[in-house]
Amino acid sequence: MFRGYLRLLLFGFGLLVGVQVPGFIDDYGKRVAAHRAESEESLSGFRETAARFFNGDLNALVAHYKASSDEVMRSDAQSVEHLVYRAELLEGEWLAMQGPWYAQAWHLASAADRELLDETIAAYSYQVLLAPQAIAWGLSGGLLLAWLVELVVLGAGWTLGFGRKHKIIAHEQRHWR
Repeated sequence: MFRGYLRLLLFGFGLLVGVQVPGFIDDYGKRVAAHRAESEESLSGFRETAARFFNGDLNALVAHYKASSDEVMRSDAQSVEHLVYRAELLEGEWLAMQGPWYAQAWHLASAADRELLDETIAAYSYQVLLAPQAIAWGLSGGLLLAWLVELVVLGAGWTLGFGRKHKIIAHEQRHWR
């Protein structure tokens, strides 16, 4: 009986953790989109300058700033270069978050920008979405957690000899006759 309640408890915990995944993915995607929009706004004036003098090539604009004899321009080159790098990074993150849910989940697990991920974790508030995607994640998480814990416990019990039926040696079996 206790094992049944433990399974239910593990399933419930896995379910609640699993339903957080789509909400977290959504929050990360919104954070990326917001930073991307802000980055584009910051670069808009430089994009106009690059369009006017360098056929829209921001890297050529940065190279021009770096090659300038004016110390202020060379100093600003680092700032503009950082803005261009950040815009490219955010564009890549935004594109990754436009794919299907499994690609988004894989991106978050394997290649997400650490700074944005930490920012999302810090600002994340737990939520229970009733979207089909969240329900699927929740049920999968619950089943997986309950199954894994049961496998570990049963494996450890089997290794330690609990629950095994001992074989009766043939001569002991005949002895009582």
